[in-house]
Amino acid sequence: MRILVCNDDGIYSNGILQLASSMSRIGETTVVAPDEERSATGHAITLHKPLRVKPVNLPKLNIRAYAVNGTPADCVKIGYDIVMERKVDLVISGINKGPNLGTDVLYSGTVSAAFEGAILGLPSIAVSLVSYDSDDYAYAGKIAVQVAERLMENSLPLGTILNINVPAVPEKDIKGIKTVRLGVRRYAENYIKRIDPRGRPYYWLTGEAIDEDETAGCEIDTDISAIIHNYVTITPIHFDLTSYAFIDNVAEWFHDFK
Repeated sequence: MRILVCNDDGIYSNGILQLASSMSRIGETTVVAPDEERSATGHAITLHKPLRVKPVNLPKLNIRAYAVNGTPADCVKIGYDIVMERKVDLVISGINKGPNLGTDVLYSGTVSAAFEGAILGLPSIAVSLVSYDSDDYAYAGKIAVQVAERLMENSLPLGTILNINVPAVPEKDIKGIKTVRLGVRRYAENYIKRIDPRGRPYYWLTGEAIDEDETAGCEIDTDISAIIHNYVTITPIHFDLTSYAFIDNVAEWFHDFK
């Protein structure tokens, strides 16, 4: 099995080093990842500057690795087309430092890298550790391998990826794995205003997550509520954002247009 590993935290992040190490146990692994952190870039691709691909040596790993001066989606595209010459069986992105839960998947470079794999018609997975403080990615790497093996034994519908979130708790405290829908995660978008040395204002976004209807005691049917209860979450998500249930309603608005 030929595996393409990517992320959005940068090629030297601890999460991608663990993921590459874990995946190398089950297949020929190649890393193609951004040369620096590019979190929350969504599915952006680079159109107005050249992309450069630089071979790098990853600490303690004897695998091919390349740093790209582009976005996570760029890395998957060029990794598939150029580096691996379209000989890819699986795309896996992560392990992200921090959660990719609920509607956060729309912003996530980690998830978008997996979606790029799906656009290319490849089985694809995104993996995140639900902590910004922990550097222990070992259990998340173990989960990534297990999910990848099950995925390759089965199949996903065209355009669908698996989005995995792993609680940052000791393995003995993990209650199991739940396959659940996305929750709703909004932010209290607070911008901090500051003044630069020339007296001009600038702003830092410091939004705090607000998880809707995810209080303890509710039914565990979303990724957010399952994470709260220490379950590993798996959510199949699709890049087709069409609201099929509402197509006929909108068509009716314009039935008299010519």
